Amino acid sequence: MPTRSARTAWNGSLMEGSGQVELSSSKVGTYEVSFPKRTAEEADGTTSPEELIAAAHSACFAMALSSEIGKAGGTPQALEVSAAVTLGQKDGAPTITTIKLTVRGEVDGLDAAGFEKAAQAAKVGCPVSKALAAVDISLDAALDS
Repeated sequence: MPTRSARTAWNGSLMEGSGQVELSSSKVGTYEVSFPKRTAEEADGTTSPEELIAAAHSACFAMALSSEIGKAGGTPQALEVSAAVTLGQKDGAPTITTIKLTVRGEVDGLDAAGFEKAAQAAKVGCPVSKALAAVDISLDAALDS
């Protein structure tokens, strides 16, 4: 299996400094990061570790769910997955406290209960979920009506 990489160039102190995150393996972009913007309500054109984790988790979960739906005898037509990663405080330090996965799907061959079962299996089996096992991960899964 391949290894993927990213790199960050940082200049300055935590509060006054900033950096650029480069997605090195794919070469799809370089993105600005800043601690004050990381902890602000508005991202204001910067990304954050939490947003990058959310992107990784939503993509990984979508792939895992597609696999689980197939194992259950269904066929995924469309999956819309979002991940909301919350940065909070724990023991006085910034900590990723929760991740909420939300998925809506159009699936042939599975009812709502079968879809929920596949989604729960994907949540447990997704490699990113496993890597983030110390975080409280919730799941809201439903078929589109």
